[in-house]
Amino acid sequence: MLNIVLFGAPGAGKGTQAAYIKVRYELVHLSTGDILRAARKSQSELGKRVAAIMDSGSLVSDEIVNELVAEQLKSNPGAKGFIFDGYPRTVAQAETLDRMLSENGKSVTVTLMLNVPNEELSRRMIKRAQEKGRTDDTPEVIASRLLVYERETMPVAAFYRSQEKLADINGLGSEGSVLDRLIEAIDGASKR
Repeated sequence: MLNIVLFGAPGAGKGTQAAYIKVRYELVHLSTGDILRAARKSQSELGKRVAAIMDSGSLVSDEIVNELVAEQLKSNPGAKGFIFDGYPRTVAQAETLDRMLSENGKSVTVTLMLNVPNEELSRRMIKRAQEKGRTDDTPEVIASRLLVYERETMPVAAFYRSQEKLADINGLGSEGSVLDRLIEAIDGASKR
């Protein structure tokens, strides 16, 4: 089973690249961003709590996100593997993911870290907000999200680096050139 964590700051291109990787390796794509936006739209009690957190630029609690991911893992028992897009975002989530996978005799195969400078990330998110009507991508929220990423999510890289499961990927260039770098890292990791 191939389990890939696609890691990077907001706007790094995780969703775009995950869509290609999903098809190439026949994986289930688990995008916590998509899952959380769906919860937000549902207007359920949980959805309203998620909306308030997202609107502030903060991260949704590990407890809520872990529960949503666990549900997705259980609902795809015959999967060839998963690509985790935007999860884990904290070391506690990474530890929970490792535990959830190991309970089924599985593990993370590789963590792909898309590296993109902050100026480019901001430019991409502002463009995305204009093109896709993403109300959670205002300049103030973008700045907050990048600070939260540096403080709370970057330690996840060290977590996977210590397991020798982290591949640093240059996230600049055409979608195709970035995808080529990702495929090379995936294929190399799956041979280990």
